[in-house]
Amino acid sequence: MTIRTVIADDEPLARERLDALLRGDPDFQIVQHCRNGREVVQVLTDQPVDLLLLDIRMPGLDGFDAIRESRARKLPMIVFVTAYDRFAVDAFGVHAVDYLLKPIELARFREAMAAVKRRARMENALETRERYLERVIVRSGSKELFLNVNEIAWIEAADYYACLHVDERQHLLRESIKSLETKLDPKQFVRIHRSAIVNVAFVREIHREGRTDGWVLLANGDRPRLSAAGWRKLTASFTASR
Repeated sequence: MTIRTVIADDEPLARERLDALLRGDPDFQIVQHCRNGREVVQVLTDQPVDLLLLDIRMPGLDGFDAIRESRARKLPMIVFVTAYDRFAVDAFGVHAVDYLLKPIELARFREAMAAVKRRARMENALETRERYLERVIVRSGSKELFLNVNEIAWIEAADYYACLHVDERQHLLRESIKSLETKLDPKQFVRIHRSAIVNVAFVREIHREGRTDGWVLLANGDRPRLSAAGWRKLTASFTASR
């Protein structure tokens, strides 16, 4: 998990303090420092930001004005860091994750960042559920079956259909393998050949025949074909999951 973070404060020492507090945490990537509200508006317009550590009293636009003027499609999570306690109600009115008072106490800062991480994990989980298939419907005689995608060992191209291999059964889905690939979580399903997608959880062995071709052994005993490009994608998926 990488939380892209912007630090906005007109005081250099305050920016450096927040930077130092975050530098040791690999979950946070500091993408920019802002000295005023105008710079905040610009950075939110120019690039995706997950977290904004935001002072309120800054020259030009204050923190609230910067949020109102932002043209970002989606506002980041906001943690206000300020010397003034009287704006707390307004801060939570813009759905701030937390409101920290200067001078920053380390325990309170860590508590706020823990809340940010929980929010980020929750949003990532929701986006994943909304984006990728969790179940598919297939016909079996006169019935329609609901299959959980994590039960699919691999998917085989069959003209305009996709053949789903589940346990020792095969189910035809009226959808091309190319279309189905875009709907499956790429961390779980990898296209290893123009005719095959495998569920990485079922992969037991990888066999290569020369520099271009090969096959994989799955937990159910099946052996889908493997191309050179498929081998690179499959090995990269195991490296990324560690």
